[in-house]
Amino acid sequence: MNLPFRGVFTAIVTPFDENGALDSDTYASLVEKQLKGGVSGIVPCGTTGESPTLTHDEHDHVIELTIEFTKGKVPVIAGTGSNSTAEAIRLSQHAEKVGVDAVMVVNPYYNKPTQEGLFQHFRAVANAVSLPVIVYNIKGRTGVNVETDTLMRLIDACPNIRGVKEASGDINQMKDVINRTDDTFSVLSGDDNIALDLIEAGGDGVISVASNIVPDKMTTMVAAALNSDFDTARKAEYELSILFKALFLETNPIPIKAAMAMAGLCQEVYRLPMCPLSSETHRQRLKETLEELKILSRQTLQSVAV
Repeated sequence: MNLPFRGVFTAIVTPFDENGALDSDTYASLVEKQLKGGVSGIVPCGTTGESPTLTHDEHDHVIELTIEFTKGKVPVIAGTGSNSTAEAIRLSQHAEKVGVDAVMVVNPYYNKPTQEGLFQHFRAVANAVSLPVIVYNIKGRTGVNVETDTLMRLIDACPNIRGVKEASGDINQMKDVINRTDDTFSVLSGDDNIALDLIEAGGDGVISVASNIVPDKMTTMVAAALNSDFDTARKAEYELSILFKALFLETNPIPIKAAMAMAGLCQEVYRLPMCPLSSETHRQRLKETLEELKILSRQTLQSVAV
């Protein structure tokens, strides 16, 4: 695709069967739902895809399946990060070999590297592949923040670092990145609830959790914003705001997978240490949200065991 990456990119869930194994048939149907919903691309093996609990073979296989199921209709940005630089390189090289359009590399987690360590890590991964690299900056999950000065060093050092998924939660940092990069560099929100704020500041879209279940609504909202129709975009955002909140009642991807199970899209099966919704109050609130948005009918809700 032409750079920059713009629009809605779904951080797609990884469905498991009742035995906890990868459910390839269900995954095919989930990808098809995204294609029909008009998303700009699909991001397998991210946080929402429960990548920390996938084996390396499973990780590779999910990426291969995504390439197979998308059939080149939309870009695939494969999550290939690790807290081990060598592992991130191997995952990224495999993703390039099987034909992804870009890789998304998360901050090394748990190690808590310095800014110099972050620079060297991302540079090593970027130098090991030729396709575009998206830096995934999420301090809340990894314990470290890619400071804007460090990101600028990386852009200067590595021409194939072509975007950032900004999930720092700091809109001022995001604006700083936008102001210090040119129009060929993509700045994508990692949070659905601030996607429009980011686009209004000059950003390019969102890597979305909510689009797993409402790809069409997210696409409509973001497309309007990218076309500077913020009246339409803000109206759509207001409608979806209750979903954005409900999807973070507990740790992602627990609520989104529960919501998709309620809608009959996949089973509510996780890999430990992820587990089903722990609060019945949260479950009821999630159901009511899906009903209000007409994702589920009242009759369907009544048939779902509480």
